[in-house]
Amino acid sequence: MNAIAAARLPAEIPVAIIGGGQAGLSMSWYLRQAGIDHVLLERSAIGHAWRAQRWDSFCLVTPNWQCQLPGFPYAGNDPEGFMRRDDIVRYIEAFAASFDPPVHAGVSVRRLSPVKGGFALETDAGPITAAQVVVATGGYHDPIRPGFSYAIDPSIGQVHSADYLRPSQMPEGAVLVVGTGQSGCQIAEDLHIAGRKVHLCVGEAPRVARRYRGRDVVAWLDLMSYYDMPVENHPLKEGVRDNTNHYVTGRDGGRDIDLRLRALEGMHLYGRADGYEDGRLLIREGLTRNLDSADAVSESIKRGVDGFIAKSGMSAPEEAPYQPVWTPSEEARSLDLKAAGITGIVWCIGFRADFRWIEVPVFDGRGMPGHYRGVTGTPGLYFLGLPWLHSWGSGRFSGVSRDAGYLAERIADRVAVHA
Repeated sequence: MNAIAAARLPAEIPVAIIGGGQAGLSMSWYLRQAGIDHVLLERSAIGHAWRAQRWDSFCLVTPNWQCQLPGFPYAGNDPEGFMRRDDIVRYIEAFAASFDPPVHAGVSVRRLSPVKGGFALETDAGPITAAQVVVATGGYHDPIRPGFSYAIDPSIGQVHSADYLRPSQMPEGAVLVVGTGQSGCQIAEDLHIAGRKVHLCVGEAPRVARRYRGRDVVAWLDLMSYYDMPVENHPLKEGVRDNTNHYVTGRDGGRDIDLRLRALEGMHLYGRADGYEDGRLLIREGLTRNLDSADAVSESIKRGVDGFIAKSGMSAPEEAPYQPVWTPSEEARSLDLKAAGITGIVWCIGFRADFRWIEVPVFDGRGMPGHYRGVTGTPGLYFLGLPWLHSWGSGRFSGVSRDAGYLAERIADRVAVHA
């Protein structure tokens, strides 16, 4: 599946899919079912981000049973487990092999612009035109590093979470991890478990319990139809797309990430990084508030589960509320990197979307596409695989199939009209 599917790209094609991850492959599966001719253009190999931008111990944070690619649900012997990186890649490869999509691997799209009857795509394998285009490249393109990171002593090694692989990759000594979304917390734990001294800047990301009242919390939320909720019905509306994911882990069979417990074990916690000056990382006050807020979100989710259990009349074991095992005695406002023995930094503060290569007027002031369920205001141009494209599962294995199916129907409608 890493080879180019055909000797040459066609000059014209009814549909072009850009991106060979789970979103683009799901789109291709539905178009195959509908008998719609198309190509799938992938700049590297299918599932590239899973191969190249995940660390060695990375695993899913949602149970394997939620892996529901179209016509290819998880069929292993551990549905309640959490696939690791290499297993995820194998799942994607097996899905692709099940229907042989028309993948052109190693083909980058440099420019997408409107032309009469569709779109022109400039690729490094030559130009093509497509009547319809599905952009399935996700929304995590450019790794973010703060401007002040470039002023830090160059003897301190710096990597972004996209490039972190394993603890031994980092120079000997203490490691500073900045950011506590899912990646930041999991990487901090990866280093901590390996015996490294870890300093962690804690942001405002929420957390969630792994299990509650006898079930994985994901199972409860699934029963509560949370994952079916369309973005327009969410209390935050489209604002939910800006939310940071709750931190939790599938490691070791799945468990909570309790930063307070890690602090008891020797991990050093701080507030958000706010700058750099004279060898010191400047730190914003708010560690206590951020820890309390993360706990409050987790407890709020539990109360929602309690209400669902009571309303449905289900039987489930009782469970006491979480009790903090550690609280900060004081909050440091700066950190002397060399005095703390810090020799490496892992930046875990996210990514920016980069759609500058798309010269179609469908973007808002932040460079994000305007759409409804992936359908833009420009006929024939669609987006797939973005977080909360339609629901919580849109950017995940659990919901991308439904989104792809919806777009396939819209594409088929246009094909019929122009036949």
